[in-house]
Amino acid sequence: MADTFDTEKRSAIMRAVRSADTRPELVVRSLLHRAGYRFRLHRKNLPGRPDLVFPARRKVIFIHGCFWHSHRDPSCRRARVPKSRTDYWSAKLEANEARDKAALERLQALGWEALVIWECELRDTAATLACAAAFLDSAR
Repeated sequence: MADTFDTEKRSAIMRAVRSADTRPELVVRSLLHRAGYRFRLHRKNLPGRPDLVFPARRKVIFIHGCFWHSHRDPSCRRARVPKSRTDYWSAKLEANEARDKAALERLQALGWEALVIWECELRDTAATLACAAAFLDSAR
């Protein structure tokens, strides 16, 4: 199946995809800030450049888009592989998944704990906040 957009239009669409300050990230940041948590953003000196960093707690939170990070939950409809150029997308998404796994392993080796919040989990913001708060408040 061919792409439904021409090359220029597809390039413009892909350029608009953000890596930071995404809508799901802003939702989580707002929830946690209103709950009294303070954090740093996108620390480049940590593996995977976590979305939220809590230095004193040595904890980080990643907010993953279900499509781009290959959410493996069968009930998640956002994580489907496109029907066109499946060879390209499969390789791309597998590489993203391997990169994420390596970053989590490196963080753990450095003594950091990590939590991944998936985009589809934000449908229930109360549950998301409860999960994040439990993670942040738990002792090592």
